[in-house]
Amino acid sequence: MSHFQLIKRKTFLGFKTPGIMGILNITPDSFSDGDIYYSKPTKAIQAAIKMVKMGADIIDIGAESTRPGARLIKPEIEIKRLRPILKGLKRKNIKISVDTRNSLTMRFALEEGAQIINDVSALNHDSESINVIKFSKCFVILMHMQGSPETMQDNPQYVDLLAEISEFLNQSITIAATAGIDPDKIAIDPGIGFGKTDSHNLLILKNLCRLQELGKPVLLGVSRKSLIGNILNVSVDERLEGSLSAAVFGVIQGASIIRTHDVQATRRAIKVAESIMNEKG
Repeated sequence: MSHFQLIKRKTFLGFKTPGIMGILNITPDSFSDGDIYYSKPTKAIQAAIKMVKMGADIIDIGAESTRPGARLIKPEIEIKRLRPILKGLKRKNIKISVDTRNSLTMRFALEEGAQIINDVSALNHDSESINVIKFSKCFVILMHMQGSPETMQDNPQYVDLLAEISEFLNQSITIAATAGIDPDKIAIDPGIGFGKTDSHNLLILKNLCRLQELGKPVLLGVSRKSLIGNILNVSVDERLEGSLSAAVFGVIQGASIIRTHDVQATRRAIKVAESIMNEKG
């Protein structure tokens, strides 16, 4: 008799199975794929279309790197990078998420057809962000981060890691909902690698199911991160197997969205895991 059972997850955008969010960085300095699509809008648009064909439900476009040590850039630079990509994808019937913490960038992206804002600061970086989300009625992803990208990996410490992350996310949900953002359009992200040591990240993954208590869809973004590289002692381009292992474990723990660089492999791995878990008997 099997003792394994998939944890019932919250739905996001109506996906019956975990949504796959394909990563499209258009920066010169992202940790994994920096400079591949920077200043190459045609190539970036083609990559987005290809990811959708491979099984991506959402394309998450990042025009500002938030890797450890990354410096803040002006919204005008983000918008300049995003403009040709969003214009090229506008009539492709693709669900677009934009990874930004700036209200000006959010407003521009939503006007250009984005349906989701993925904010690593949980709407804390820019005080106008809440109003932009509220009036646009878009979906929003609120992420936990200790510090800022510039400083977050400078000796991160917690008294009670899991409790502090849950408290922060719960408070962020409450603030957003009280401000008038539709509670049914909020998802959360524990922020793997954002102000956490490897030990912190592993503890979050091990206990990811605890975030179900907050009643919101959970996004897991662990693809190709340094945690994987440190465990396996491999470079960033050799982290596929580790990323898939973490993604599958996340799905078993109730994740509703998996953010990944490797769309097709992730979709296939999750399909096999779910087939095993859902088999009756």
